Amino acid sequence: MRTQLPAALALALIAAFPTALPALAQVKTPAAGPGTGAAPASERIREVPSVTAQDPTALRPGTILFSDRRDQPQNPESGLTPYLDWQRQKPAEAAALAPFPGYKEPDYAQTVNGVTKQRHETLKVYVAEGRFVVARPPEAIDLQAFANLAFVQAMDPAIKHKALNPADVTPTKDPAAAFARRPDRPWCEPGTTCIESRYDLEGKLPLGVKLANKLEEGSSKKIAEFVSFQSELRTLPSEKAAALATLTKVDTPVTGGIEQTIFWVNQILRFGKFLAVLQPMPGDPQKTVVTTYMALAIKADVLDRKAEYARVPVLKNLLPAQVLMGNSSFNTGTSISAGLPTYARNRIAAFADALGKR
Repeated sequence: MRTQLPAALALALIAAFPTALPALAQVKTPAAGPGTGAAPASERIREVPSVTAQDPTALRPGTILFSDRRDQPQNPESGLTPYLDWQRQKPAEAAALAPFPGYKEPDYAQTVNGVTKQRHETLKVYVAEGRFVVARPPEAIDLQAFANLAFVQAMDPAIKHKALNPADVTPTKDPAAAFARRPDRPWCEPGTTCIESRYDLEGKLPLGVKLANKLEEGSSKKIAEFVSFQSELRTLPSEKAAALATLTKVDTPVTGGIEQTIFWVNQILRFGKFLAVLQPMPGDPQKTVVTTYMALAIKADVLDRKAEYARVPVLKNLLPAQVLMGNSSFNTGTSISAGLPTYARNRIAAFADALGKR
């Protein structure tokens, strides 16, 4: 591995990232959801150890309960769980938030310098839970109105989305991505919305990526300055939605659910899912309890890239675990570059605002 940098590049990077930068950045939240006029998310979100352990009848409209199990925020990987441990410890949650039934950590062939080897990839999972109340009965909420491209585009303007032709779904057309194919049906079947998305890293991260790639000259492990992903958005079939009452622990029947499943990502992640479950408020069917989940599976080898960054002073705060969990001076904005905890909070708050408006 080469660690010598051209002098001009080194000076430019030191100027851009002085050693006086704070080790930790404050997590930022947006002023409000898209076009809602609501209070800032930071004022409405209440951190709790477990969302499902709270009495939903005590929750007032406008407040969002949030939990992501980060019991030691100073630990860069606090809140991340090995995928196999997640399956053992929370089987119902893992079953609901995995990309498809029976999902396993990827096994695939990888060719480097003309040599092909079989590879097993381990994953770590970040899971966030949210819960809020809508002051309308479930039958007055049309989830189908949210299962479309226009709605996804409004959730986070920093991420650019466009319709994806099902024939261009990467796991379907690329044999090397066969491990991400659903065994029960194709991705983006009729009745679902198929989406191609791209997010360009913001703030200081692109320049940090350039320096990290300079350290990896001659290696195939280059980091892109953007994250692109493919996903499927759909409302849940009634039988699948009904089974989620066990997960939410709300003692009323599930009336509907919506999920966006990220099944292909160009780097860092392997899959993601946003899930929302609607139920009548216990004792008050004129209100709706909405329980939301966001799961993101990170490639473990990304988190292991520590020593090579630690040797370069200006990259000490670019450790992947710190950046992903929002604990780096490189974090910025309110989207993915802010770190997964901020991104999850803002996505849940934006969804709550959208349901409240309609």
